[in-house]
Amino acid sequence: MQDFIITGKAVAALFIIAIPVACIAWTITHEEAFAELKNYCVKCKNESKNILKRKFFYLFTCEYCFSHYVTALLLIITKFQLLYTDWKGYFISFFSIVWVANIYMSIYARIRVTLKKEKLEADIIEKEKKNNHS
Repeated sequence: MQDFIITGKAVAALFIIAIPVACIAWTITHEEAFAELKNYCVKCKNESKNILKRKFFYLFTCEYCFSHYVTALLLIITKFQLLYTDWKGYFISFFSIVWVANIYMSIYARIRVTLKKEKLEADIIEKEKKNNHS
């Protein structure tokens, strides 16, 4: 068995590289800027009879799935390896980045839900105040 060392620098790089992965995957699959693309992909995914075509278009509607492709692209660009300096390093890096990026996206989704809930509650309180004063 090969010995490996993980450094603080490598761990920091893992958590930093996962940020753009999460950002790109979330933005393309959820945000209004790419709504037309997402709507087109949803339509193609739902209407296609070909399983490969359905799976291809599904990639653009699922942040988890799409994060794998973003991670692959960033690994090509950065050549980041974790634990090993050969293909095993890329393999471990790939799934580690996807995992961390999806934790980031889950946290972000939770924060968005909480903020929306708080805004709705504030709107209800404001309407109640307005109705009581009328």
